[in-house]
Amino acid sequence: MTDASSPGRTLSTMSDRDSLLDEIKKKGIVHGRVVLSSGKEADWYVDLRRITLDAVAAPLVGRVMLDLTEDLGYEAVGGLTLGADPVATAMLHAAAARGSALDAFVVRKAGKAHGLQRRVEGPDVAGRRVLAVEDTTTTGGSVLTAVEALREAGAEVVGIATIVHRGGDENLAATGLPYRSAFSLSDLGLA
Repeated sequence: MTDASSPGRTLSTMSDRDSLLDEIKKKGIVHGRVVLSSGKEADWYVDLRRITLDAVAAPLVGRVMLDLTEDLGYEAVGGLTLGADPVATAMLHAAAARGSALDAFVVRKAGKAHGLQRRVEGPDVAGRRVLAVEDTTTTGGSVLTAVEALREAGAEVVGIATIVHRGGDENLAATGLPYRSAFSLSDLGLA
C-alpha cells in the first residue's frame, strides 16, 4: 500500500504482533545445542534479550504486551531481574506513549543486605495491583519467584504474562492467576 501524500512511501499493513513475531524469528532464535536454566538441553535457544533490548523490537514488545494484558487492570509491571526488566520498561514506555501511567519494578533474586534492603525495587508495590512478567517461560520458576516476592511485599498480583511460552503449564496453573503469552513455540516454528 502506498501513501498518496508522500510518493514512494510504503505503509506497513503488519500488526504489532505480526511485526514482533517477525523480529523474534529473524533476531531471537539461535540454533545449536544449549543447556537451558531448567537443566534441559535443546537444539535451539530463544534469546529474547536480542529482542527486548533491540531498538526496533523493544517498542513492539511494549505495545504487544500491553494489548495482551489490557483487561487485567494493573498499575505496575515487572518481574525477576534480568529477563523481566526490559519487558517492564518497554511496557512503561508504551503506556506513556498512549497517555497512560504505568510504573515498573524489579524483583531481586535475593534481598539486599545493605541500603533499604528491599527485594522489590522501584515504586512501592504494597497495596497495588501488579502484573508479573518475563521474557520466556520454560518452567515458570522465575516468574513464580517474582510472584512470591511481590505478595510478600504486599502487592496484589493480578496476572502473569510472557512473550514466549515454552512450558511450565502445571506450575503456572497452580497459582490460580490469569496467564497470558504473546507467542507459543508453534508460532515461532519450533514445535
